Amino acid sequence: MAELTIDALVFDVLGTLVDEPAGLRAGISALASSPGVPEAPHAREFPEAREAPEVAAVPEVERLLLLWQRHIEREQRRIVDGDRPYLPSDHVDREAAGVVAEAAGVDDPAAVETLARSARSLPPWPDTVAGLTRLAARFPLIGLSNASRTALLELNAHAGLRWHQALSAEDARTYKPDPAVYRLAVTVAGRPPERLLMVAAHAWDLRGAQALGLRTAYVARPVGDPPTSSDRFDVYAEDLADLAAQLGVA
Repeated sequence: MAELTIDALVFDVLGTLVDEPAGLRAGISALASSPGVPEAPHAREFPEAREAPEVAAVPEVERLLLLWQRHIEREQRRIVDGDRPYLPSDHVDREAAGVVAEAAGVDDPAAVETLARSARSLPPWPDTVAGLTRLAARFPLIGLSNASRTALLELNAHAGLRWHQALSAEDARTYKPDPAVYRLAVTVAGRPPERLLMVAAHAWDLRGAQALGLRTAYVARPVGDPPTSSDRFDVYAEDLADLAAQLGVA
């Protein structure tokens, strides 16, 4: 590892510190088991499955999870590209919940709202809380998430995350990997970008931070976006304990 001089750590949250798919699966499972829900609606019944025919080949909860994820990814990308006005993550989550509910044959608005809020009740990875505590003894920690301010507050509380500062992409009115989101952390830290280390399980997120001059650390997670052979990040860690050890934190 190249020598690093770091003044603060900037953490992605969704997928990096919390198991986002696990929390969404729980919400989808609760929705799918609601009384009166028909079994496994065919993919032709909703347009998003036609865009991705392989979705119909996986178990029902996984199929619905893929619909949620693809809606979020597509709509956030449209906002970043300027093809859609900015909406906080809460609103995009409700849209995704509506897509999933329609696919599951549920038309109860209360059930849709409950599903949307499951995106705020995500479990931390086993090493997250202890890892953040260990790293916080040496570095200021900044959370930087695409989640809205309200959602981030609830995420932090539910997962037991502890920060020196938590920043939402809502303050930049766009989403990562737009440079404006990473600039929030640079501004708050009051340090040059190269003195900040962006930590994420998503290579696309690290590339966005890298483009603004931040140093980068990839942490492997089962649900992340692994680096490609062309990526060159400063740190590659198995988990937060490994990251702390590589940064010389006792």
